[in-house]
Amino acid sequence: MVTALDKNWHPEHFCCVKCGRPFGEEGFHERDGKQYCQKDFFAMFATRCQGCSQPILENYISALNVLWHPECFVCRECYTPFINGSFFEHEGQPLCETHYHRSRGSLCSACEKPITGRCITAMGAKFHPEHFVCAFCLKQLNKGTFKEQGDKPYCHPCFFKLFG
Repeated sequence: MVTALDKNWHPEHFCCVKCGRPFGEEGFHERDGKQYCQKDFFAMFATRCQGCSQPILENYISALNVLWHPECFVCRECYTPFINGSFFEHEGQPLCETHYHRSRGSLCSACEKPITGRCITAMGAKFHPEHFVCAFCLKQLNKGTFKEQGDKPYCHPCFFKLFG
């Protein structure tokens, strides 16, 4: 006889209510007065990781109001782990700094690095001020006036020298 859950059972009748298998070395788990094997209990009731949807059985990270396996809490674009636990959030997803700025349209078109200070918007793109330069002489175009030819910016003297 097996005594469990305040009842007496024949050993062959004390089994998982989900799959019907007898309990092995790991024993059983109880929920609402019913007994489950470990596999079915975790499949039905364990908290799930936001990254992989698998049950969280041990260590976890709590971020963005949900739980993650440590190895699943990575940038949702490049899957790189976050250095020192620092991450950016965009639309509920964790992102590295580069992908956060890319999703917001705040990467410099010249160097592909995040723009966090002053920004120049020109030719449908954004630039660090020091990276918005004449395509010919490479002088910084900081006065706000330039000529465009073939999707490239030129200072006025270079434009007239090259294109008349």
